[in-house]
Amino acid sequence: MVEYNSDQMDAVFQALSDTTRRRMLLALTAGERTISELADPFDMSLAAVSKHVRVLESAGIVRREVRGRTHICRLDPGPLANAHAWLSFYERFWNDRIGQLERLLRAEDAARAKPPEKPAERPAEKSKRSQQSKEEKSDE
Repeated sequence: MVEYNSDQMDAVFQALSDTTRRRMLLALTAGERTISELADPFDMSLAAVSKHVRVLESAGIVRREVRGRTHICRLDPGPLANAHAWLSFYERFWNDRIGQLERLLRAEDAARAKPPEKPAERPAEKSKRSQQSKEEKSDE
């Protein structure tokens, strides 16, 4: 199993659990943004946006730099890469399991599609039956 710092991983997934924060991250993929620029698409106060940014900061996903009175935010993809690696482990696990299930179901379908086969006759039984057939013809 893949093991990572569980506190940081918990913080990353908590940060990603909110639609507003995911949209902010999407905006940050294009480059640095001020708090005001991050707030523009949302109908919320700068204080509310700043709270969302703090959650992203505590997860380590966003870095904030203060330039005078302006707060500049930028994306730090490191913790996201760790979360992606963690998820990839389970993606491989489930893909393997689903692959096994698919092979099993295909084998069952193939077995059902074939007509039942007659058991093969043993040579001794064949010659015995042949002998009986000859005796029946000679009795006639």
